[in-house]
Amino acid sequence: MAGGPTPGSPADVQPDADPEQVARTIVLRKLSAAPRTRAELAGELAKRGVDSEVATHVLDRFVEVGLVDDADFAQMWVESRQRTRGTARPVLRRELRDKGVAEEYIDAALADLDGESESEAARMLVARKWKSVARLDEQVRTRRLMSMLQRRGHGMSTALAAIREVSESACEADQG
Repeated sequence: MAGGPTPGSPADVQPDADPEQVARTIVLRKLSAAPRTRAELAGELAKRGVDSEVATHVLDRFVEVGLVDDADFAQMWVESRQRTRGTARPVLRRELRDKGVAEEYIDAALADLDGESESEAARMLVARKWKSVARLDEQVRTRRLMSMLQRRGHGMSTALAAIREVSESACEADQG
């Protein structure tokens, strides 16, 4: 229906609804789907036409009761992306900045990542991908693996070391 309220918009909640209740409803709907940063929620409220003062008041309250916590969000994001995708520090930093997380929270979340955990993540990614590239020419295989690792933010030396280690392990397994 053209011109009507979009689902979840303030008009969709209740025409005569209290603006704060509308804002709370929008925030709770977003948080029930996935954790969000304060900046993401503020953007959603602005997009839905919620007054900025009302949005600030509601978001302050959500922060106060601990339902919105950018520091915890950053920590969970880093742990999840590192574990599941092998994402390295530079990409994690950019993703968190894009989500509106303050630098202090980003720095704290990334502080736990050390060179060894990033190297291990790179090795894990190469090992997962190895079967699909093992039969390729060595240069093609290396180029593809390097590209994959660099897209995830791994530096050249980390990527080359991971490829070399997995390649050596695969050769030893083939000979043994």
